Amino acid sequence: MVEPVPQNAPSGAPGAPEQDVSRQYEAVRDRLLELREDYDQAREEFRWPRMERFNYALDWFDHVARDPRRGARDALWIVGQDGTELRRTFRELSVSSARTANWLRALGVRRGHRILLMLGNQLELWETQLAGMKLGAPLIPTAVMMPPADLLDRVRRGRVSWVVTDAANAPKFASVDGDYGLVVVGSPDEVAAVQEQLPGRAVHHYEEAAAAPEQFVPDAPTSSHDPLLLYFTSGTTSQAKLVEHTHYSYSFGHLSTVYWIGLRPGDVHLNIASPGWGKHSWSNFFAPWIAEATVFIYNQDRFDAPGLMEQMSRAGVTSFCAPPTVWRMLIQADLHRVQNPPLSVVSAGEPLNPEVIRRVQDAWGVTIRDGYGQTETTLQIANTPGQPVVPGAMGRPLPGFVVELLDTRTGEPAQEGEICLRVDDDPPGIMAGYIDEPERTAEVVKDGWYHTRDIASRDEHGVYTYVGRTDDVFKASDYRISPFELESVLIEHPAVAEAAVVPAPDPVRHAVPKAYLVLAAGAEPTRELAGEILRFARENLAPYKRVRKVEFTDLPKTISGKIRRVALREREEAADRSRPADPGALAAGGLGVEYTEADFPGLRD
Repeated sequence: MVEPVPQNAPSGAPGAPEQDVSRQYEAVRDRLLELREDYDQAREEFRWPRMERFNYALDWFDHVARDPRRGARDALWIVGQDGTELRRTFRELSVSSARTANWLRALGVRRGHRILLMLGNQLELWETQLAGMKLGAPLIPTAVMMPPADLLDRVRRGRVSWVVTDAANAPKFASVDGDYGLVVVGSPDEVAAVQEQLPGRAVHHYEEAAAAPEQFVPDAPTSSHDPLLLYFTSGTTSQAKLVEHTHYSYSFGHLSTVYWIGLRPGDVHLNIASPGWGKHSWSNFFAPWIAEATVFIYNQDRFDAPGLMEQMSRAGVTSFCAPPTVWRMLIQADLHRVQNPPLSVVSAGEPLNPEVIRRVQDAWGVTIRDGYGQTETTLQIANTPGQPVVPGAMGRPLPGFVVELLDTRTGEPAQEGEICLRVDDDPPGIMAGYIDEPERTAEVVKDGWYHTRDIASRDEHGVYTYVGRTDDVFKASDYRISPFELESVLIEHPAVAEAAVVPAPDPVRHAVPKAYLVLAAGAEPTRELAGEILRFARENLAPYKRVRKVEFTDLPKTISGKIRRVALREREEAADRSRPADPGALAAGGLGVEYTEADFPGLRD
């Protein structure tokens, strides 16, 4: 029998016996995999792991890598648009991340130092994320498209000690003041050029990490509640908040994400998400590697649906996750390009419209299973494998979570209300809090509940359907309107690719639903099409829900791709509709022109 390592022994020490924590974690994981399609049993039986000490990289990833058979599986497979390929096994990534951790420690990275990580989908991203975890250095993943002004805000509010980025993006830090070290990925010439552009800052060449020792010895045990990842929220309605996740909240909490996706050892999992956002870590780092699946990446300079689908077929992708924006682009292409469709397909980020689910089901013979979570959480509610899917619904609470809908006025349980998670028993999967903002944390974690500020309804079978953000739901003629419900109907029109519904001021009804529309390829923003879409809405929505105004335009989105309805609401509140339409907009084919039911005699009340 293997003797357990004492509680104060460092994880991953050379020659140390296999950790009890690794085996406990694996036992919980294995049971969830066994109950993959038995939702009721999983809900009844599942209990979160409770360990005082745990380090995802040392106690799980390296645990898998040490096994000769499991460690030989591909952990990462990256394909470039130019045909280049890179594959790394669990064992190879374990070693290279240990080298990176040793090298960073030699530079001066210490436990508790915060690392801003700004890389694309490249090997060094995964190596650095594992290395930071091994060192106990919390990571702040950041999108490569982030401009200098936002980087300055992140460096300051995140109290960043180190930055790891590539040579193309490193010059952005010329105007980002701060006491931080800069590590740059690139060729020797590229890194030398960066040093010339940033003469006052020491620039370290990432390539040197390859010469570091491959045996990593941690300086101390990792508490499960030590900081792991710090994420800035997408900022759809207010200034981005800095969310703290720990080994406890994320390493254990993402067992729920594994259960939702339905991953199994040996799967090839493709997730469309940009580095820098929580969903990338969910589905390109934690969930697939917890399940011992391969993370498959196809790097494109610009999103190309046919090219992506061809790579899915070539690589034998068995599991696919994409946000609604990507699903909507895929159904505009020929879905039959995927000759061997994935066996499991899911969507998250925003609610997925029933029309998209139907189109994919018809082409691939699989049902997209929607899931719901936030930057502040892991997956909470989802349609899980083997369970019937109500089109447009977000599913049922995942094993381990206690979910309730609370009336936003009374705070009492209701059939429609704010989605709240019980926190009085300290479940994983929920943030430790907002960094340096205790008052904002207290606004959402109170009275034993975490308040999501999202509204949902629940049917008699316990299935939840998303209604909208508390800020997005509005009243028209004293009726409560869910933008998502109206948007789901609008995108069923073949000319509509995306829709965002907001209240528009109205002298009689106080407010009426107005839709901002992005058209499908080939559709022209004409007056005739506007009338056709308004007529379509009239025929498919109850009178009090009817969309009464439309405008063809681009939709404002966060850097992570979420629609900023708050910007559209502000635009409506500030609009002066007494002025005639802009002739330039009319000449451009109707973009930016508002059409109302009153413009069409057959639609007037």
